[in-house]
Amino acid sequence: MEQKTCLVVDDSRVVRKVARKILEELGFACSEAEDGLKAMESCANSMPDAILLDWNMPVMSGIEFLRRLRKMTHGTTPKVVFCTTENDIAHIQEALAAGADEYIMKPFDNDIIQTKFMQVGLL
Repeated sequence: MEQKTCLVVDDSRVVRKVARKILEELGFACSEAEDGLKAMESCANSMPDAILLDWNMPVMSGIEFLRRLRKMTHGTTPKVVFCTTENDIAHIQEALAAGADEYIMKPFDNDIIQTKFMQVGLL
């Protein structure tokens, strides 16, 4: 079976590193982007199977990226899991309305990511 790909989008290098380690242990090939614009470029180049997406980033926020992603060719393909400190119901509803598949609170760990990725059918 072909290895699944995941794009980790977060302006924190530490968060990207931690998420990448977990995802690679789960068998994903990972790439990283530090803001929504870089993530757009990455997706235009090669659409991933999954996107772990931060909300608050410079240049282009996670929610703005998600809205644009879902309008791209094959942009509905990736499973998008928001990973953020924004945990109020309004943010969660906005994310889901924009096309997010799941929502993870920071700080996250291996179990949380594994559970959410299973729920959306990636594992």
